[in-house]
Amino acid sequence: MTIKDRYEGIISRFREIMPSPQTELNYDTPFHLLLAVILSAQCTDKRVNIISPPLFEAYPNAASLAAAEPEEVFAYIKSVTFPHNKSRHLVNAARKLVADFGGEVPGDIDSLVTIPGVGRKTANVMLAVVWGKAAMPVDTHVFRVSRRLGLARNCTTPLAVEKALVRHIDPEMLPDAHHWLILHGRYVCKARKPMCGECPVSDFCLEHSQKKQC
Repeated sequence: MTIKDRYEGIISRFREIMPSPQTELNYDTPFHLLLAVILSAQCTDKRVNIISPPLFEAYPNAASLAAAEPEEVFAYIKSVTFPHNKSRHLVNAARKLVADFGGEVPGDIDSLVTIPGVGRKTANVMLAVVWGKAAMPVDTHVFRVSRRLGLARNCTTPLAVEKALVRHIDPEMLPDAHHWLILHGRYVCKARKPMCGECPVSDFCLEHSQKKQC
């Protein structure tokens, strides 16, 4: 099977079974999505969705959060991973938005990555989810699944995986492909116990085919 055949088969199958994939993070504005994505680092979306409603109500915009202190924010997010660090990130991110971007979340990656707590993955999430831009965020799920399936087999870094996926997937499909890979990794192609018997793309999976040959 060629790499082209593998990509086309997997994308076609995902598009068939998940025609309208969405982020599992709850949000109402780009600003609140930014907060949710920062909070989701090494934390489940389920946990973030539990704690985010009162956080969003307390801080409806960047200006309100910029006026807060990390200790105040900590009270809302103490049940997530690394709450002390994330409290500082959220407040500093809001202050950066107010100081440099008029309180609005910028829509380009160069500006996004200047915001405290925002790395390339978070920036790409914002681009893909909010604006539907041709961006491919690579988290642990996307990294693992892409390598297992054979979409980025020899890539050893998140950036290398991102570049491989962007090179082979049509730009207009990238936002959906990001969700497909994340959801597949979250519920089927799990880190410790991949559910190969229930995998809808196992016939295109490089790792699965290698196991069958052993």
